[in-house]
Amino acid sequence: MKNTVHIGPSLSGQPFISKWSSRYRGATVQDLEPPAALSLNPTDPISLALLSAFERDYTHLTIVDARTRALLGYIAIPALQAQLDAGAVRPEDPLSRAMVRFQRRGRRYTVITLDTPLEALEAFFEGMGDDDDGDATQGQKQEFAVVTDEDRRFVLGVATKADLEEFVKRRPA
Repeated sequence: MKNTVHIGPSLSGQPFISKWSSRYRGATVQDLEPPAALSLNPTDPISLALLSAFERDYTHLTIVDARTRALLGYIAIPALQAQLDAGAVRPEDPLSRAMVRFQRRGRRYTVITLDTPLEALEAFFEGMGDDDDGDATQGQKQEFAVVTDEDRRFVLGVATKADLEEFVKRRPA
């Protein structure tokens, strides 16, 4: 049975309905045990991102400023591989040529921490974030979430939709 979890209004004005809330039972992002984030710099070569991701079996890497460590964007490895295959980028090109940049101006983002309830993470993945604070992901499905501290100073890890699905599979109903 699906449970209603009020995360905020959806685009239709209805509350978000969690598919798996009966299996979460108070679990948070920390219970997913997300691996430590691997962050690279925009000047690092694409070949380093590919090698690093394949060595660790990561699908997403965060990109941070080399000096300030500020989160700038990310690389989705499947998309990066497609760009390479199409000849849009080369292995020696800097990551800045292929990375997806976060748009910061005029937008507020859902902060995902280790203490975020899994219902809220599921809502984030489904594009049903809390509309009351100007959440930029409202209506946009997400495949991954950057896990940070409360103040967004440190990237702690990356949680994927697949991580959440795997957690649910391991938990009895």
